[in-house]
Amino acid sequence: MSIVFLILGFVLLVVGGEFLVRSSVAMSFKLNISKIVIGMTVVSFATSAPELLVSLQAALKGSPAIAINNVVGSNIANIGLVLGITAIVGAIAIDKSFYRMTWPIMMLFSGALYYFLWNDNQLIAIEGMVLFTALLIFVVYLIKGQKPSADDLEEVDDTLAVVSNFKIIIWLLIGAAALYFGSEWLVKGATQIATNLGVSEAVIGVTMIAIGTSVPELAASVIAAAKKEKAISLGNLIGSNIFNIGSVLGLTSMIKTIPVTEPLILSRDIFWMLLFAAAILPLGLLPKRNEINKFKGFALVILYSVFIVLVFKG
Repeated sequence: MSIVFLILGFVLLVVGGEFLVRSSVAMSFKLNISKIVIGMTVVSFATSAPELLVSLQAALKGSPAIAINNVVGSNIANIGLVLGITAIVGAIAIDKSFYRMTWPIMMLFSGALYYFLWNDNQLIAIEGMVLFTALLIFVVYLIKGQKPSADDLEEVDDTLAVVSNFKIIIWLLIGAAALYFGSEWLVKGATQIATNLGVSEAVIGVTMIAIGTSVPELAASVIAAAKKEKAISLGNLIGSNIFNIGSVLGLTSMIKTIPVTEPLILSRDIFWMLLFAAAILPLGLLPKRNEINKFKGFALVILYSVFIVLVFKG
């Protein structure tokens, strides 16, 4: 049954990614909003839903610490695994707004999370409120401050540009539902397999569950890259990391204080999260400039593999 859940989960994630990308591109034309903004808001929120649901459910059941393992592990997987694989599928162009706004904002949220946790080994309600409020301000700024770029206009697909609002909503709901159930079944199958192999819950949280909840980002980003919607694939990943910290940990800690119960989260894992987040900047500046190509993608995947090996070695 574990293998069945894995297979069904992957199938649903591919279907969900297809519908989510389709609805997001159509929405960018309909609302006259840049595709990277759609990727960083609508797509990011939808693909971050599994992390949010897993974390809120864990908090309500008395295990809020799972949220930190989940988010830290997922943010590492989003860049090391998802961005790496997406770049291997198709080179991802980096525009100026990445250096000017999106990357600094991601680093700001990542740094704030580290400070809050390092300060007292927990994330309390007021800190969660700060993170969530900052996220809302960021989203409002994105929507109001950016319009479609020249690249967006060059890539207009006449079919998607005239899609009705009703169809966009249906596609969005189908995509979000497929991603949710797909990630649920994938996590269930992966967790059962890991448990049968005798792997600890902490390791499962930062690896299996984190990878499982990052698969929606992988599905949406790879499909976006394959459809040449590179702005959505990059915006989705950066936005998802920001949403994971601002909404997932922000909302969860507002419901219940999140303690750091696993010392390695602060002494090892969060530094890996900061390393991967910081690594995108030099990768974008190295030849070829302003592009994450397949060679850089391979480097990210290899670095992520090193992290996984270290985690399992303890």
